[in-house]
Amino acid sequence: MNLTAPPSNDARPTPSGQGRPAARRSTPDKARIERMPSFERLPPEKIRLVSSGPQAEQAMSALMAARVWGFDTESRPTFFKDQTPDGPHVVQLALLEQAWVFQLHDPDCLAIVSQLLAAPGIVKAGFGLREDHKHLLRKFGATAQGLLDLNHEFARRGYRREIGVRDAIAETFGRRFIKSKRIATSNWSSRTLSEAQLVYAANDAWAALKVFTATVVTQP
Repeated sequence: MNLTAPPSNDARPTPSGQGRPAARRSTPDKARIERMPSFERLPPEKIRLVSSGPQAEQAMSALMAARVWGFDTESRPTFFKDQTPDGPHVVQLALLEQAWVFQLHDPDCLAIVSQLLAAPGIVKAGFGLREDHKHLLRKFGATAQGLLDLNHEFARRGYRREIGVRDAIAETFGRRFIKSKRIATSNWSSRTLSEAQLVYAANDAWAALKVFTATVVTQP
């Protein structure tokens, strides 16, 4: 979930008015967010689980027709201080009308996801993408291209750098983005993912795309 592309691959927009510090802005506090109506979710029928090469090829055909994807990853949690993470175990890519949750057990599926992440000219927008670049590089053996951490966009507008999808949804849409800690810390390396896991994973990527569409695309 945390991934920052190297500077040469960074797809974030060029800030306007460089040299002038932006006024500091704050997102709604937790109590206010809890009073907001729930943010819409991409329903299960719009989510595709991808676990094989042929399934990944079908997803690739749909995704490559778009120029911007919502992006996120999930990894099996680590429980010990010196435990080395071996994720990501799941990669999520979303369009506005559909999302795909890729499991990475199958070598052919893994190879196609690597091609997707390395595809030039396509923005992969997500939140908190700072920490996992080395994990993706280790997992796929190639550098992801076009990664856009939406934290940079909000920082450019004067918000604190690590805003997160929940705060971004509240600030952008006045809605509460529901995230389950129990699902977040579940076993993402399992070969069988529950519907709750699929909905959680897909909506993290989809919500990022919704924020991108409402902020980067429509705002100056």
